[in-house]
Amino acid sequence: MVKMRKEPGLLEALVPILFLIILLVINISIFGTDGLDGSNQIVLIISSAVAALIAVFRLNIKWEILQDGIVKSISSAMSSILILLLIGALAGTWMLSGIVPAMIYYGLQVLNPTIFLIAACIVSAIVSIATGSSWTTVATVGVALLGIGKALGFSEGIIAGAIISGAYFGDKMSPLSDTTNLAPAMAGTDLFTHIKHMTKTTVPSILITLVIFGVIGFTSGAEGSVEQVKGISSVISEKFNINGWLFIVPAVVLVMIVKKVPAVPALLAGALLGGLFAVIFQPQIIYLIASEESSNYAYSSFKAVMMALYGEISVVTSNEVVNELLVTGGMAGMLNTIWLIICAMIFGGIMEESKMLAVLAEAVIRKVHSIGSLVASTAATCMFFNVTTSDQYLAILVPGRMYADIYRKRGLKPENLSRTLEDSATVTSVLVPWNTCGATQASVLGVATLTYAPYCFFNIISPFMTIMYGYFKLGINFYNEEEMEEIKKEFKA
Repeated sequence: MVKMRKEPGLLEALVPILFLIILLVINISIFGTDGLDGSNQIVLIISSAVAALIAVFRLNIKWEILQDGIVKSISSAMSSILILLLIGALAGTWMLSGIVPAMIYYGLQVLNPTIFLIAACIVSAIVSIATGSSWTTVATVGVALLGIGKALGFSEGIIAGAIISGAYFGDKMSPLSDTTNLAPAMAGTDLFTHIKHMTKTTVPSILITLVIFGVIGFTSGAEGSVEQVKGISSVISEKFNINGWLFIVPAVVLVMIVKKVPAVPALLAGALLGGLFAVIFQPQIIYLIASEESSNYAYSSFKAVMMALYGEISVVTSNEVVNELLVTGGMAGMLNTIWLIICAMIFGGIMEESKMLAVLAEAVIRKVHSIGSLVASTAATCMFFNVTTSDQYLAILVPGRMYADIYRKRGLKPENLSRTLEDSATVTSVLVPWNTCGATQASVLGVATLTYAPYCFFNIISPFMTIMYGYFKLGINFYNEEEMEEIKKEFKA
């Protein structure tokens, strides 16, 4: 006798999520920021097993059906995985060619003691956009800016707030950022549409932040030297051939984005052009990376460019801060993030195929009575996961899978979900002391999370901005009772 498939109850749907949260809290307490190296992925696999056990033994769902759901879920993320690999390649050749160092070099030139906090925020944003990493920005230029700011008489909490605000703005807007790729992957949109849509909330948030830092800076009367930052600029210019021609490559990529060229060919073109410009403008770096004394430049060029595309390369200088900045992982550097995505899609695939995600979504939708409140609920869920799972990736992944269908059924474009995920999950992770982001930045800067958190104006404003956008721009359509009943029927279908 074949057992009939059952519909999951709310308790059954919550068990895998609660198990995931508890196991992640334990995992982060043990491995800390090293969780992304593999332990978080294992936690997701184990949580997937728990969800599968409930589906098979409680809901009478065959394993073959769950497996098909897993394959379908992973397949939906394949384009994002390809993009992540190409981003790793692009980051490698853009560093080898001097494009990223040039962005950093010119970014540092805007530093001025009279507008230090604004400048620190802008410099951090520029470097973060260039590198795609808020962590790298804070750990390198951020450390230098902290020292300068303290010498100028600013409190370390305010300085750290300016650095982190700029770094996380840049991280959100950079196509090189893993979270900026992760959010559209979970929502079901493409990278460049996601970035374009984020400007609606991110640009106003950073402008308000700069105004606040401007008021603080102009009323502080601080004065001092910026020799440390000038030293960084000097080391970069000594090591690389810094010139305006290097910006042709990012300009070409930008034009392709504006012309709506798909992400994969646009990024591949950018990576290959970066390699070509490295050969043209940075022969000394080519020989350094290739570690060849041979006079055959073609041989050394091929080797160095290939190394930049696929693996980790670094440029060693006389400045330790610059050394930490001029490191890139190539395609291989993206593998941990890809591993995490695959494991999350396994978890999401089982939860979706078993309709446990639909049950959770239905429980949420009962409390939602407008598009604005849907956006607010999404933001609140992301921040909840930041606090409970201690990981920004999970704060994007799990809510992204939970809410994707709800947004689709309400006729909202997926970029509305991806924007909300980033506005709430990515930026608030650094405000939680036990989150990997909060713990890392506090350790790197030597400033306690709760000391700098009140001054991370961009990170605080962003979730409120996306909620306001949801209510005032999207929230004109309110659910009535008939619509609510129709939505419930759709989720039960």
